[in-house]
Amino acid sequence: MRRFLAFDIETAKLLPENVDDLLAHRPLGIACAAAIANDLPQPLVWHGRDESGRPSGRMTNQEAAQLVADLTGLSSQGYTLLTWNGLGFDLDILAEESGERKACAALAAGHVDMLFQVVCSLGHRISLQKAAEGMRLSGKKAGVSGAAAPAMWAAGRHEEVLEYCKQDARLTLQLAEACERAHQLAWVTQRGSLKQMPLRSGWLTVREAGALPLPDTSWMSDPPSRDRYLRWIRQAGAA
Repeated sequence: MRRFLAFDIETAKLLPENVDDLLAHRPLGIACAAAIANDLPQPLVWHGRDESGRPSGRMTNQEAAQLVADLTGLSSQGYTLLTWNGLGFDLDILAEESGERKACAALAAGHVDMLFQVVCSLGHRISLQKAAEGMRLSGKKAGVSGAAAPAMWAAGRHEEVLEYCKQDARLTLQLAEACERAHQLAWVTQRGSLKQMPLRSGWLTVREAGALPLPDTSWMSDPPSRDRYLRWIRQAGAA
């Protein structure tokens, strides 16, 4: 099994309630990030620091660029970066915040984004929570949400947000490994039924998943486009 390094970020910008499209409100800033691998003794975490060394409101451009350098270094050590929607969100935001668009695009093209593979294979999205339920995993951390994290971080509840971020990365890793052992992804639908997606070749990199045949989406009114996910890395010359 590959040495997966599961990665997740939490954004910093305070937004109105019930925002449907986070990317429409960018720049979002990065409050913190976390990465987890089974052969690392503890999670890796990143956040900005103020003059006293305490967590700052958001990472600076230089701090975000160092995060990119750290991820690139870990990838060169044999880790396969792993996300749930990292292509469509986390690495796209990191590219903007760091200014390291080419490096982030290279990371994105070569990493495993499980949600992107789902979109390429099935033509629709699945939530991380529903995938966790389908694979009989414990799921996301209760009492915190990605939407609430920016306000919690701004209020100084840094440890709670860091734990939430680490748990999302941990769940991402657990899900990837459980699915590869089972040779399938199972998820719970909105109607409560269980469905499966075969993983005959395991999880694919973004570059590999993007080359899959287009699925039948004729039954959908507004199917997600893989081109929308890939646009920013193609503009950077990485796909």
